Amino acid sequence: MPLPLLAVAVLGVLAAGYLLYGRFVARQYALDDARATPATTRADGVDFVPTGRFYLLGQHFSAIAAAGPIVGPILACQTWGWLPCVLWIGLGVVFVGAVHDLTALVASVRHGATSIADVARRHLGRRAWLALTAFIWLALVYVIVAFTDATTGTFLGNVEELPDGTSFHKGGGVAAAATLYLTVAVLMGFVVRRFAPRTWVLSAVFVPLVLGCVWLGTVGDVSMVLRFGPTTWYVVILVYCVVASMVPVWALLQPRGFLGGFVLYLALLAGVVGVLFGGHEVRQPAVAAATDGFGKDLFPFLFVTIACGACSGFHGLVCGGTTSKQISKESHCRPVGYGAMLLEAFVALIALSTVLVLSPAEVKGAKPGAIYTEGIARFLAPIVGGGQAAHDFARVFAGMAFSTFVFDTLDVATRLGRYLLQELFGAPGRRGALVATLATAAVPLGILFAGGGAAFARNWLLFGSANQLLAGLTFLSCAVWLRSTGRRCWYVLAPGVFVLAITTWSVGQHAHRGLASLLAHGLDLEGLNGLVATAMLGLSAVFLVEAWRATRRLRAGAPPPAA
Repeated sequence: MPLPLLAVAVLGVLAAGYLLYGRFVARQYALDDARATPATTRADGVDFVPTGRFYLLGQHFSAIAAAGPIVGPILACQTWGWLPCVLWIGLGVVFVGAVHDLTALVASVRHGATSIADVARRHLGRRAWLALTAFIWLALVYVIVAFTDATTGTFLGNVEELPDGTSFHKGGGVAAAATLYLTVAVLMGFVVRRFAPRTWVLSAVFVPLVLGCVWLGTVGDVSMVLRFGPTTWYVVILVYCVVASMVPVWALLQPRGFLGGFVLYLALLAGVVGVLFGGHEVRQPAVAAATDGFGKDLFPFLFVTIACGACSGFHGLVCGGTTSKQISKESHCRPVGYGAMLLEAFVALIALSTVLVLSPAEVKGAKPGAIYTEGIARFLAPIVGGGQAAHDFARVFAGMAFSTFVFDTLDVATRLGRYLLQELFGAPGRRGALVATLATAAVPLGILFAGGGAAFARNWLLFGSANQLLAGLTFLSCAVWLRSTGRRCWYVLAPGVFVLAITTWSVGQHAHRGLASLLAHGLDLEGLNGLVATAMLGLSAVFLVEAWRATRRLRAGAPPPAA
């Protein structure tokens, strides 16, 4: 089957989804630019910063488009073939994932740019808020575990001896390019803060600098500098997360998101050129029979494996944690919320394409990061030309694009974990922020040191399960809010029930397997995951009970519980 035909069909579904269903959902919320947003009424220059639509779209897209839409589709295609992946990515994002993101963003903006947990507290009560806050923090821990491990994988590799006699280390080159890219982002943040230049000037100056960072990563001597083992990278990445989550958003989060958006756009452009004009055929089976033991069943594990490529609860945290504090007009919610999720599905399509152009022999046993890097490098070949230097540039760019996807989410996840712990324990101020940030980063580091990095696939399934179970709980919170305001909520409740059913099934299997391992072998990583899965199920049950009680109160005409 020609790859361009498949890609055009999926793109047509995404475009129709935005123009038709996205407009229908947005209309339900009566978005009104005359209504002041929290970013304008509470502007403080640190967290509440009114931001232009295009600038914010790039930042939000960078924050949500992490390893999920890349690793997930590749893993799923390796396991079940490409057809189930295409169906869930295309239809799931239009009717489930993008609706979730838009609804979470509007709900947060309408509630003063608070978190989804706080929205639940106002409409479901304190017990629901406590349960959801604890669940979200556990989910964020596994987001950080999975994405730190994925980022570390792009920084590793072997020294290659090139034909010209020089040495090159692809992982070191990616690490160098990523480090230089973050430095350029910090510089841009201070330029914006001091001089406030126009967006096109920033793009014209700093985007070429980012490409220069990629080129420097291909220089043999530079690529040989940052060669560390996985343990060192775990520490370095999480220290970065602590620092990045403490500084003001203008100093790193906004400029890094803006520049990261261009990196992602360039990666997408390379994918489009390669998919549409590279002459590639689909070389993978449409449907395959999974052979792995745990996690081989299409239901429920296809959905949680693809994860953020179709629906992600983490996106609701970004919407309510950082993006809602920067929405300057309510009409921006649709392109930023619904539109960015469709862009993430496009990322998932490109990631899926990188495995489709490889032969089954090339894919067998390969890790998703390596598959993505090789596929993007092949897509870039018609653009950058032949030769060793061009090939090295393509590989470093693909690796840096992958790490950029992940980095942009890692520090946002750490910042959100800090917000949650400060809110939960009532610890405002810089000291409370530092303690909460250190706690959020320390637990993932402990899991990785305990062997989490050696169980990537298993951790990924638990991450995906927790992530989408969180999406189901977010759907439920927003449905109760909509009912309390007299609005229809079927378009939120229906996908929420589906996601809750699938993910409860998946988390239940993790809990069963983990608790069995705990009884047989004691507290190892499998047992720890079982305990976490069990805790997630218990917290979800508490939340569901409170949601049912809130619905009954609404039917009886009683006021909402005291927050």
